[in-house]
Amino acid sequence: MKQILPAILLAQFAVSIFAADSFESRPDDPYFAKFKPARAPRPAGLLLKHGDRLAICGDSITEQKMYSRIMETYLTVCAPELEVTVRQYGWSGERAPGFLARMTNDCLRFTPTLATTCYGMNDHEYRPYEERIGRTYREKSTDIVESFKAHGARVVQGSPGCVGKLPGWVKSASGTVEDLNLNLCNLRNIGIDIAVEEKVGFADVFWPMLTAGFEARKKYGADYAIAGKDGVHPGWAGQLVMAYAFLKAFGLDGEIGTFTVDLAHNKAIVSSGHELVWFKDGEMQIKSRRYPFCATGESNGDGSIRSGMSLVPFNSELNRLMLVVKNAAAKSYKVAWGNESKTYSTEQLSKGVNLADDFPVNPFSDAFNKVDAAVAAKQAYETRQIKDLFHGPEGKADIEKTVALTEEVRAPLARAIQDAFLPVTHTIRIAAE
Repeated sequence: MKQILPAILLAQFAVSIFAADSFESRPDDPYFAKFKPARAPRPAGLLLKHGDRLAICGDSITEQKMYSRIMETYLTVCAPELEVTVRQYGWSGERAPGFLARMTNDCLRFTPTLATTCYGMNDHEYRPYEERIGRTYREKSTDIVESFKAHGARVVQGSPGCVGKLPGWVKSASGTVEDLNLNLCNLRNIGIDIAVEEKVGFADVFWPMLTAGFEARKKYGADYAIAGKDGVHPGWAGQLVMAYAFLKAFGLDGEIGTFTVDLAHNKAIVSSGHELVWFKDGEMQIKSRRYPFCATGESNGDGSIRSGMSLVPFNSELNRLMLVVKNAAAKSYKVAWGNESKTYSTEQLSKGVNLADDFPVNPFSDAFNKVDAAVAAKQAYETRQIKDLFHGPEGKADIEKTVALTEEVRAPLARAIQDAFLPVTHTIRIAAE
């Protein structure tokens, strides 16, 4: 008996460790007590391939063309060597069965090589979880994944986000906000099952949004709405969290570039994607063919991308443009970049500082905004192309002719993105204080 008892205790301990490891860590607050978010699979290396044709699929949150715009602009300027092209297929009110019914007509005809999905918000019916809801979501989401795979496309199964309040426009909505989020958490977990079973990627949108929203309300005030003012459609902060989830699922390393300066030996080197034009006495000019992701705005507002960056490690994990200064003699230095400057200690500079994080306005800002505007214009037309024309009178009369004519309109919008993406020449000055 004395030998059996320790064995039982050891087995119980092992089971508890395994169970804890099967779930994401939860903040230590009663708010999260009922949630059981399964541990999400992490990407094993870079999922993206050179020349990928990415299809971003989802409901009205995708049709907002916000997280999809962040993603496309990021891939264009932060990872230009991959030459990824993008189409967005958002459709308001859509559930997984709806996209399954239209994916051949609207999406597969353009032969995507990679697709992201973001369904579940409408599928959960804005009510407490029921088995039939989970069963339908599982079946139709699996069918979508398998259809993409059958047509040669890789897939990132995205989870739904969270809600902040019951939507007033859904008359059948019932339960509490907690009930709805528990339902969405169940659909998230089902999405993980699908990703594992189908051997595809997974983007965890739900858990980062729920936890980030909770922390934001503590940090910035009770009216901070990570899920949007209407409780469902996120503003820019929530959309940044969504884009972060998908970009991380792609396995991107976030290395925008590193500029290394040796003050004692009066020399500098720059990493791939950048060209050192000249360096002298702590001042250097660089020509860059890769941009950092640029975002301004208040840090405490849910309508700001910059605020979203304060809630998830976007800049440290996906947006690192590093300045490293070696062999510095003074205690501190002023770094001037464009029209802005910031003072750092010698220790900070020797470890490296992230210019993309510290300089919201920088020499890339204007060029970045031109690319982003071109992306916005193209994605706006993609909604019209699919919803108004493919599914309008023109498409019903002659879909192939409609496809050909609309592609003639879309083509210059796509070219305008690359035309806007030009090298940026900029100067960094490092002076002792």
